[in-house]
Amino acid sequence: MKISERFVQWTSEIVTSTPNLTFALRPGFGLQVIITANAANVQHILKSHFDNYIKGEVITNTLRDFLGDGIVNVDGDSWKLQRQVSSHEFNTKSLRKFVEHVVGHELSKRLIPILRNAADNKSVVNFQDILQRFSFDNICNIAFGYDPAYLSPSLPQEKFAVAFEQAVKLSSERFNSLSPYSWKIKRALNIGSEKQLKIAINQVREFAKEIIRKNKHGNTYSIEPVDLLSRFLSSGHSDEDCVADIVINFILAGRDTTSAALTWFFWLIYNHPEVEIEILREIREISKAPTYDEVKDMVYTHASLCESMRLYPPVPMDSKEAVNDDVLPDGTTVKKGTRVIYHPYAMGRVKKVWGADWAEFRPTRWLQREVEGEKWSFVSRDPFTYPVFQAGPRICLGKDMAFLQMKRMVACVLRQFRVVPVAEPVFISDMGTKMKGGFPVRIEERATK
Repeated sequence: MKISERFVQWTSEIVTSTPNLTFALRPGFGLQVIITANAANVQHILKSHFDNYIKGEVITNTLRDFLGDGIVNVDGDSWKLQRQVSSHEFNTKSLRKFVEHVVGHELSKRLIPILRNAADNKSVVNFQDILQRFSFDNICNIAFGYDPAYLSPSLPQEKFAVAFEQAVKLSSERFNSLSPYSWKIKRALNIGSEKQLKIAINQVREFAKEIIRKNKHGNTYSIEPVDLLSRFLSSGHSDEDCVADIVINFILAGRDTTSAALTWFFWLIYNHPEVEIEILREIREISKAPTYDEVKDMVYTHASLCESMRLYPPVPMDSKEAVNDDVLPDGTTVKKGTRVIYHPYAMGRVKKVWGADWAEFRPTRWLQREVEGEKWSFVSRDPFTYPVFQAGPRICLGKDMAFLQMKRMVACVLRQFRVVPVAEPVFISDMGTKMKGGFPVRIEERATK
């Protein structure tokens, strides 16, 4: 395995072995990067001293060709405005419609028929690819009001989705360059991977602008009438490049995160049948097409997803840049311009926090009940100890939507099928967590009860 493919595990092993859960990495060229899994440091960076820790030029310049000035890639007033407008998309009314209509349609008309066909034919399918398609259709509906039908039964190579995947892959490879000058030279000469990236980005942006123009003229592809694109256009954002940036950023944020979480979740529950039995018990207490309220109350499934993401967070590492000199709560000195990486993957492996059994997949660490036999109640964790959805002012807007989507999908799939892996997965990460080469599985239909 390439060093870059094991960077997350390697740095996790180092940082969890240090007394203060923090260490300095010197990659060369006179640079220093501070990596921390210390919850007090994370709270300092993401909340207490929020204004001193920004995205910074390294990240924004590397991703600007693809993400432009969208919410994922900016700081300051531009970020605040985009977040304010976007927040209206995640109210209870919108979440209810999303769960009961958008996700419900994707499950009943696409995902379930594909899985039933795989079960009937006893064929092996790449479940990671299927989950990515499922998430892509859902996030496009939320962001654009557009249904790419990427999860159609033929599993088509939908042009926008393929170009988006290529843009993500090649943009993330820039971070693995020995020096930023290497990819910048290739970009200037328009050769190699940078030429391919330019083509992919152009395809993504042109498609986005086409949808924007149609929306402006009153046409819509959406199953539901309200989406992020409509909200931004109605709030006075009319510049196509600006609006395209915003929508592309939200697709990136919602596309791989939920699919990555679900991929590792299905692997873990297969290896822990006692957990699957408890989830099934909860699923059988709700209706076959569960409502928003029923999905919201799936406490054991919620805990199982949290536990899965503790071990395999969709974004295993994230970084900030110091605006001014600073000292972290553990005494680590941070010089102006230094990159500080907080490490959710490592933080889920800290023995002092999670106990001697931290390596075990145990959903009940998130649950409690006052009296034996009563229903479980969920016990949330400090977001700075468990920053899977970030924390502080930039905490993920789509957190509730992600949980509702995942729980609705889990309920629908596990009620009818068993997902049986046929190979041991290999953990890798580019902009998010993945299984190298996919997640090959067999689908087995459950006996109805």
